[in-house]
Amino acid sequence: MKLYYRIWVDCIVKAQSIPANKHNWKWFTIAFMSLAMAINFACIMSILQRNIFGVYFYKIQVDIFPGNKLDALISGLILFVLPSVLINYFLIFKGNRYKRLISNYKSQNGRLFFLYFFTSLALPLLFLFVVLLYKGNS
Repeated sequence: MKLYYRIWVDCIVKAQSIPANKHNWKWFTIAFMSLAMAINFACIMSILQRNIFGVYFYKIQVDIFPGNKLDALISGLILFVLPSVLINYFLIFKGNRYKRLISNYKSQNGRLFFLYFFTSLALPLLFLFVVLLYKGNS
């Protein structure tokens, strides 16, 4: 949890230091951190379901719109983004907890957050590359 809080403090302090974010830094921080967490969660669930358990147990079928793309988007939002947003809200923003965290943890001027965020974006590409390499050799 310490690393989670350190990344959050780094993200918050960096966002607050940008004058253009004066009124909307909370929205930006929760959006970027939740996106990174959702990507990581989706990768972990993909590995667990396909390679370890061999069965898909974390799924939801939404059938509201004609076609599959919007339904898949809504399913992804419900399964991966919504849990990340809720976790982040309750652990960071509820009761202004972020103020106490900022006083307890030191900021790295955004470096720790950027490392986490861009690593999270690169993970699916790395997994795809490894899978393609593995299938190409077999």
